Amino acid sequence: MATWGQAIACATQRFSDAGLASPEVDARLLAQWIHGSNPELSAQMTPGAQTKFDDATSRRAQFEPLQHIIGLMWFRYLELRSKPGVFIVRPETEMVAQAGIDVLEGLKVAEPVVVDLCTGSGAIAIAIATEVPRAHVWAVELDPTAYQLARLNNENYGSRVHMVQADAATALPQLRAAVDVVITNPPYVPQSLALPPEVLRDPPAALFGGGDDGLEIPRILVKRAYELLKPGGVLIMEHGDDQGKALVDFAQDNGFIHGSTGRDLTGRDRWLYAEKEGL
Repeated sequence: MATWGQAIACATQRFSDAGLASPEVDARLLAQWIHGSNPELSAQMTPGAQTKFDDATSRRAQFEPLQHIIGLMWFRYLELRSKPGVFIVRPETEMVAQAGIDVLEGLKVAEPVVVDLCTGSGAIAIAIATEVPRAHVWAVELDPTAYQLARLNNENYGSRVHMVQADAATALPQLRAAVDVVITNPPYVPQSLALPPEVLRDPPAALFGGGDDGLEIPRILVKRAYELLKPGGVLIMEHGDDQGKALVDFAQDNGFIHGSTGRDLTGRDRWLYAEKEGL
């Protein structure tokens, strides 16, 4: 039997040869998942651990997402369940959530109302509910697989979010003109855009936004956000790095003011900020 150090080194090389972006990190995370903690590199692997590690290594080398293999993903301060058929939340979305949190922290409202449209795994909604506990957070998801996973993740953090299985374009009529912040990471990828094989493991309905520019669904949700928001309320919407101007223009053509584009840590356009005109 190999030592853990030898197995991790072999997996790292295999992942590097396959072209994975973070070969050593992936190898160490798989080892930690199988061992239950960070293994001593000089320790001998058990036969069971060796078999499980080899199987996981083969799956990862074929671009199966690490999150699907270990059943977990991380977002801000959260450890969330992950499964095939549900969008894997990306690090850049952490800044989108932060933009919403920043708005909430600046509001002079005792119990602000937040709606997360197209919540997927529930990541944004649960992050806001745990980091801004005075907020009343609602999350909307239509897909049954994603909705059930979001419910499980929500339960693991005390069921702080009101989960609703519904179409984001029509959901929550009872909150019309009563919401302080609408936040969303909708499908926005153009169908023609070539994506890495790992990204294509995400469900197409969570990726592709419709239309030549990928903005068919985002435009629908801009209009829905306007209906849900109270005067002075804020919309935060993630988008692709070449979609900022189009969404700012569309939002301002549909009743929003102070439209702008937020940038992620790489300097790329990442989210729409827009305010519903006040009274």
